[in-house]
Amino acid sequence: MDLSGHNSFRMKVSCRNFLEYDCAADLEKLDFGAMEGGVKHIGGGSNLLFTADFPGTILHSAIRFIEQKDDSLVSVGAGVVFDELCEWAAEHGLWGPENLSHIPGEVGAAAVQNIGAYGVEAKDIIKTVHCFDMRSRRFTDFDVADCRYGYRESIFKSEEYRNRYIVTAVDFVFRRDGAPVLGYGNIRDAVLRISENPGPAEVRRAIIATRRAKLPEVSETGSAGSFFKNPVVSPQFFSELSARTEGTVPHYEVKAADGRDMVKIPAAWLIERCGWKGVVLGGAGVCKTQPLVLINASGDASPEEIVELENRIRQSVLENFGIELSPEVEHIPR
Repeated sequence: MDLSGHNSFRMKVSCRNFLEYDCAADLEKLDFGAMEGGVKHIGGGSNLLFTADFPGTILHSAIRFIEQKDDSLVSVGAGVVFDELCEWAAEHGLWGPENLSHIPGEVGAAAVQNIGAYGVEAKDIIKTVHCFDMRSRRFTDFDVADCRYGYRESIFKSEEYRNRYIVTAVDFVFRRDGAPVLGYGNIRDAVLRISENPGPAEVRRAIIATRRAKLPEVSETGSAGSFFKNPVVSPQFFSELSARTEGTVPHYEVKAADGRDMVKIPAAWLIERCGWKGVVLGGAGVCKTQPLVLINASGDASPEEIVELENRIRQSVLENFGIELSPEVEHIPR
């Protein structure tokens, strides 16, 4: 089956079989071991790069519901488009996901990826992730602490758990008495231009406007959003880098999972300093307004062209700054 409509990079690849289900119980009926060529579960295809045809079965969730359990607890099906959840919360006056507005993808993938933007991550609003274990063929729940969330990381991306658990639903904790998170970049100014006393809807509007101003719409230009993770380095390395780099190196102080003080450097800044912003090689390119985003510039770029551009950017940043960029985008197959 053609997968070009199931990945936001619009790679023209295919798979042996494509199965979509709309009920978690349907997963118990599937014989995963009999699926020749392997099994891969995907969401909206917005954070992955198909590097070749997939030889097996692609699974996709069509479990789509939003159910408010009480004043703060909201249960959501894994197949719900995440931005639709953000819109729903804003319309109901609930604080929590507004800073994550307009991020492409679905709820299940958001819980796996720990999506984040403008000072908020999915882990900040997740309570429980409901899953189906393909190995034991049982349903199981992960509290947010069990998910071992980190920067664009979770237990579901680890070697042990990857391709084992299928997210069926996620419980979120939203708030009616919340306050806007405005400490990231120029978001405060963008929000206050809309309202001096903003609610979730006003923050959402500002976030969407900000993202649209610098990020290509995946409906118009194929991409997978932010392609690389922002590298996190030690304070000592950052000090040495600053000493040998002309100008100020933008950075954010962060805590590592083990509590150590670390420094996050914007990958976009590193890529731009290496001269890649707006560069097009073959059918692949680097976004003119946000160099963290690689794009299907021609509309029919091949996976090989995207990977070649990725590798050249990584090598360039390594040679110039001694930093090895890691892709945020999952490569399939790998």
